[in-house]
Amino acid sequence: MVDTATGRIHAYAGVPPGDAAQARPLLLVHSVNAAGSAREVRPLFDRYRTGRPVYALDLPGFGLSERSERAYSPRLMTDAVLAIAAEVQRRHGLAPIDMLAVSLGGEFAARAAAEQPTRFSSVALVSPTGFNGTSRRVGATGSTRAVPGLHRVLAQPLWSGALFRGLTRPGVIRFFLEKTWGSRQIDEDLWQYDVAITRPPEARHAPLYFLSGALFSADIHRVYDQLTMPVWMVHGQRGDFVDYRGKRYYENRPNWRFDVLDTGAMPYFEQPDAFCARYDAFLAGL
Repeated sequence: MVDTATGRIHAYAGVPPGDAAQARPLLLVHSVNAAGSAREVRPLFDRYRTGRPVYALDLPGFGLSERSERAYSPRLMTDAVLAIAAEVQRRHGLAPIDMLAVSLGGEFAARAAAEQPTRFSSVALVSPTGFNGTSRRVGATGSTRAVPGLHRVLAQPLWSGALFRGLTRPGVIRFFLEKTWGSRQIDEDLWQYDVAITRPPEARHAPLYFLSGALFSADIHRVYDQLTMPVWMVHGQRGDFVDYRGKRYYENRPNWRFDVLDTGAMPYFEQPDAFCARYDAFLAGL
């Protein structure tokens, strides 16, 4: 647990013994949904922790991090990523680190890398948001896609708890994981963890901001445009997250590389060897 300006941030650390501890660290950032947590990136954490230092944070309002009632925003999430990145560098020297982020977590990771590029040697975006459709999102700096007044309605004390409990019933969580996978063959351990981690009453606060659109950035293409370090983007072809037409704006940029796998939105669960082979090839070219 790390005390930061964004509150108490929980992060998992995997540091191998010997010379491998001197390798370039890897920071993993999970996606955002009603049941988001670092458990979503555990396959990558477990795979890489034997050969290099690996860190995976629970974003503010999720997992084991502080989940108090407060405003949750892209700014808060980005600051949390930067705080953990600074702590990783404090432990391992000031050399830039690699960062991999999933879905909406990719927007926070990209903003962190755009704001403090010397901290990061590369950014990997797994099924990132902001690429659906053909319109560029170039709103005012720091603007979000929040629906006006929606969070105020969702967060009404009379029904916010019941609403969140309904969204996180075991069967509903399974339904959304199946949409993510594009298959009924989901990761059962992740499902069980998601059910457990959403039981505390305070678990509702951040997801209600997510549901209102307040965690999505309206200026995200301005952010992606600023990335100067090597960027790897990979996504699947099944499930509800398959529209990445917006990547055409970056396909001709020399620092961007793309891969597509025959999986759902979390390909490292389904095809870990193929996923990591492509990621390792990307890293080898840095």
